Amino acid sequence: MKPTTVAVDLAKSIFQVAISHRPGKTAETHRLRRQQLSAFFEQRPTSTVVMEACGSAHYWGRKFAAMGHQVVLLPPSQVHPYVRRNKTDSADAKALLVAVRNDVIRPVPLKTIEQQILAALHRVRAGWMAERTARINTLRGVLRELGMVIPVGAARVVPAVALLVEDADSEVPDGLRHTLWEVCCEIRELERRIRDVGHQLEALAKQFPDYERLLSIPGVGPLTATALLAFVGDVRRFPTGRHFASYLGLTPTEHSSGLTRHLGRISKRGDSYLRMLLIHGARSVLFASRRRTEPERLRAWAMTIEKRSGFNKAAVALANKLARIIWAVWRQPEAVYIARPKAA
Repeated sequence: MKPTTVAVDLAKSIFQVAISHRPGKTAETHRLRRQQLSAFFEQRPTSTVVMEACGSAHYWGRKFAAMGHQVVLLPPSQVHPYVRRNKTDSADAKALLVAVRNDVIRPVPLKTIEQQILAALHRVRAGWMAERTARINTLRGVLRELGMVIPVGAARVVPAVALLVEDADSEVPDGLRHTLWEVCCEIRELERRIRDVGHQLEALAKQFPDYERLLSIPGVGPLTATALLAFVGDVRRFPTGRHFASYLGLTPTEHSSGLTRHLGRISKRGDSYLRMLLIHGARSVLFASRRRTEPERLRAWAMTIEKRSGFNKAAVALANKLARIIWAVWRQPEAVYIARPKAA
């Protein structure tokens, strides 16, 4: 690390800057407006710039890196314990100077514009999915109060409600028919947007050379592959597959002391969105395995876990296994997943 470290507490308008020339000593502090920040770093000699990986961090990180500075982004949750007493902009900046010296804290890699585009599309899609679910639940709840139950399955809701609304002899009150029809139209519009974003994600992902290789892995479809490319970036920063699975929160929590070792539930740390996609992918692999007469080795292993521990635990265990397979395939150029037959 370079001798001069500059910590920047990011904000919308006012940025707090703390400069240290030697560990444990803050030499200068500055309070800069947004318009002054770029000029400030353009005039400074090359140094290490430390920031929290929060809103606009990757934008400023790319700008500072283009100026020749070394950029280090730290997870905000791991910087917070270093804030002394009251929380202020000055205390936050000084906490960054202390936290960057702790080699246990892993820096967050700087995202490219292409990665941020994929991440933004995933966030927008997830928001629309939540809105669609809310509208579907609203329709179910309103009609259930009137004695009409919609069959299970999200795809059945809009057709069933449309039939009830269009049927003049149904029990739907006239005062609700138009509103329920508007909600159905809203759900159809959300579904169209979700499909369009999915097509856009697939089109953008083709510029990433690793995309097709990730698709060769069972349980990894276009959504999971693009999410991995967007949120993980370079998988080579993880030394082992277990480190990658731990980063996704798929490894067990541990409470051990002396000769006693206790492993509990999965930690659920890291990105919950990626973990959700991998677990859904593992569920699809388990469902597909039931229809195969001769499952390959991975599917046979998952079905053995399912018989012993149940479907949900088997899905999580398989998601953990898939994370390690993803790490092994992704880190080796031109490697693809090849299914192995079940051992005799």
